Amino acid sequence: MSGEQTIQWFPGHMAKTKRRIKEILPLIDAVAEVVDARIPVSSRNPDLAEIIGDKPRIIILNKCDMADPKVTADWIAFYKEKGITAIGVDCKTGKGLNKFKDTVKTALAYKLQQYAEKGMAGKPLRVMVVGIPNVGKSSFINKIAGNGRAKVENRPGVTRGNQWFTVDKQLELLDTPGVLWPKFEDKTVGERLAFTGAVKDTIIDVELLAMRLLEILSEDYPELLTSRYGQLDFGCDSYDLLCQIGKKRGMMIRGGETDTERAANMLLEEYRNCKIGFISLEGAKENA
Repeated sequence: MSGEQTIQWFPGHMAKTKRRIKEILPLIDAVAEVVDARIPVSSRNPDLAEIIGDKPRIIILNKCDMADPKVTADWIAFYKEKGITAIGVDCKTGKGLNKFKDTVKTALAYKLQQYAEKGMAGKPLRVMVVGIPNVGKSSFINKIAGNGRAKVENRPGVTRGNQWFTVDKQLELLDTPGVLWPKFEDKTVGERLAFTGAVKDTIIDVELLAMRLLEILSEDYPELLTSRYGQLDFGCDSYDLLCQIGKKRGMMIRGGETDTERAANMLLEEYRNCKIGFISLEGAKENA
């Protein structure tokens, strides 16, 4: 037994957000895009590159402590080949965040030189932080800005009403004016966001979702499944695999059947809490 479901999230359109971002772009030196390191493709809006044009972009691979480190390294190399700087961070633990300031200043070294040549050496770099909901954009801003989260107000060229934060004398951050929505033309985008918990389980069938996750994990990370749940028969379909796991955990109901809903919730929770292991659901090679 297997199935597919179409997941829709955040109805609405991008027009207003696109307009607001384009309006602020003249004040911006670079864009920092926060994505989920486990699903760097599904956790971003594909229109962003077109919206920001030729502005320098830095990819923030958040939640890297939950992703497969080899896959994250592949993504960093992938972006480097495209001339885009990417760094792996974890906003909860603070891992990798100390690289951000230097990364920005290296990427915008030419801009700092221009300021120096014009006698504007003290002018700070301005970086807009973008990201779809639930990728950790707010946590990133809070961690980077720290105690310096005072708004930058009443300065020439800074539009009132936008959320500016001072990081240090050389760097200011702008929280995105508006929200970027993910796109769902491809059903796997919504599905992968649901795997990671970015979509509430109340709007989806958790058993179908768990079965789809098992299809992926049994192919890409079978050793992690057996390490967590014991010997499994990977020759069966995902429903039977879910039943095997539920049975091993003693999740039984009358008649000797497995409580698959309980097993599904357990599997998804253990994946999201990294108890199964460090897992990436999207590889750079497949998305090149």
